Amino acid sequence: MMTRSQQGRTNRLARPSIAVAAAVAVTAGVVAAAPDAKTAAVAGPKLSLIAASKSVTLDSWKEEPGVYLDLGTYLTSEKGAFEFKVTRKSYKDPVVASQIIRNGKKTTTKVLPAGLVKDFSGLPDFMEVSVVDAAGKSVLKKTESFCPNNASGRVRPDAPANSKFPQSCPANPFTLGSVWGVENGWAANTYAGYYSAPVQLAAGTYTAKISVTKKYRDLFGIANKPQSVKVTVRERSWEQPEGGSGGAAAKVASSSPHAGHAGHQAAADPAPSGHAGHGAPARTDAPAAATTGAGATFNVGHGPYPPAPPALPWALKKQAAEKQAGKDAFGAQGFSAARVGDRAGQTDGSRQAPGAQPNAKRPNGKAAVPNVPKPDLRSLPAYGITVSDGYEDVPGKDYLAFSANVWNAGPAKLVVDGFRSPGKELMDAYQYFYDAKGKQVGYTPTGTMEWDPRPGHEHWHFTDFASYRLLKADKKETVRSGKEAFCLANTDAVDYTVKNANWHPSNTDLSTACGQENSISVREVLDVGSGDTYTQDLPGQSFDITNLPNGTYYIQVLANPENRLKETNHKNNSALRKVVLGGKKGARTVKVPAHHLVNAN
Repeated sequence: MMTRSQQGRTNRLARPSIAVAAAVAVTAGVVAAAPDAKTAAVAGPKLSLIAASKSVTLDSWKEEPGVYLDLGTYLTSEKGAFEFKVTRKSYKDPVVASQIIRNGKKTTTKVLPAGLVKDFSGLPDFMEVSVVDAAGKSVLKKTESFCPNNASGRVRPDAPANSKFPQSCPANPFTLGSVWGVENGWAANTYAGYYSAPVQLAAGTYTAKISVTKKYRDLFGIANKPQSVKVTVRERSWEQPEGGSGGAAAKVASSSPHAGHAGHQAAADPAPSGHAGHGAPARTDAPAAATTGAGATFNVGHGPYPPAPPALPWALKKQAAEKQAGKDAFGAQGFSAARVGDRAGQTDGSRQAPGAQPNAKRPNGKAAVPNVPKPDLRSLPAYGITVSDGYEDVPGKDYLAFSANVWNAGPAKLVVDGFRSPGKELMDAYQYFYDAKGKQVGYTPTGTMEWDPRPGHEHWHFTDFASYRLLKADKKETVRSGKEAFCLANTDAVDYTVKNANWHPSNTDLSTACGQENSISVREVLDVGSGDTYTQDLPGQSFDITNLPNGTYYIQVLANPENRLKETNHKNNSALRKVVLGGKKGARTVKVPAHHLVNAN
């Protein structure tokens, strides 16, 4: 397995969770005019589309053709938050999205039309973008989805200092519930990021017209006030040094790994991933020019789908520019501060995420399991399933690789502390319990933690957190993954509608959450509503299917296999995913039938 903080090899699985959108101040001088009488009658907050700038410069890279249309437009919300609750009862049921309208102590729920929202990535076809060239000829017209939890910032100084909403829209195909929102007095970037494919635009000047599509204007009472942005597309090359900040920053941003649980991804192309085995599939990050503002960041470094193209926060860009002063564009140290992704104390390039602090000493007194709320560990069905050669130069070997997630349905967070006796290789692990006021009221031994020294890992793993098994058609075990030790982290927002869900979990940064070799104690936490994805793509993690006969099998993801952890329900810890193996030795194939309404391999 690789680590969540770095992954040196390309993951063949497609991947986004828990990611975090960079908060930036949106200083748009003028907000769109008030809606007309027809739209003003619609209940809910006042929504407006604004452009942070009248012009933007976008880069087209020779090595990675295509232009990402981060045009700097935002949706503002005034007179209340633009808020949604999005759920599905089970994988047999469709996704249901409801707008939550709060007016003082009165709360109204408005269910959106059936079938409008099909997943948890945002409102589909919300934005319409049309582009004309300098001669006025139409060269592009497209629609894009909108994630209300996208990169955002305040539009007025008296707005709430922090947004209460999560900082990304989940993209794990087995997400169960989500909360979306643009905070009152805030604005969210309308750019769809990696949910939007790059477009082909030659170097030159253009004019882009951006508007909210009519069905959403009518649904939410948004005035029909399109925004016009002048666009300059410049052709660039990673190999061409440039004195300005754009070239180096972009090169570093594109080459730096979005560390995630390696193998946490699942989308179009493969890209580096994170939780080694904990991860993010492989897809190269789009270079971000120095002029780029806050773009979307979806599950940066975590989750089953790729993150959005990195848009460096201004603070990092300024720091990077200062470091780069006097150096050539690709100086060894230049722009090291501008890297996007998980690393010590940093997740998406803007948010500090220190690991939870463990108790300084071993527990005192007699161990006890008090009658207080406990976590409920559940498994999601496997996804990102593919056949690989295990990255080995051994002809004829076939492995079945997959991503697996164990999440906490609450109502209490899972807290595990490890304590190291001087000179011993293993830490003794204890599970902690808390009352309704957050006071620690008990603890119990729960196994051990071990140090993993392999490059790309280098952190403490809690043993026996989950196990993975390949079952035959009769659901009897045939192969077991050797991976059963994990560093716990909140990589995916699985269901933020459950009781006590934490919309802002802190330990998403693996480099700080999982300790270091010289740590005397470590605390690992799986918060309520969040899950931890590992991708099993290396020999010893994935299943060796070289000599297995073709036919039907089931991938079993089993949480808490030895029942060492105390939880509210031990009967919901297993999830099965059907697969059908075919092909010949050295060229095996796998078909993954839909899991009820979820048709994602």
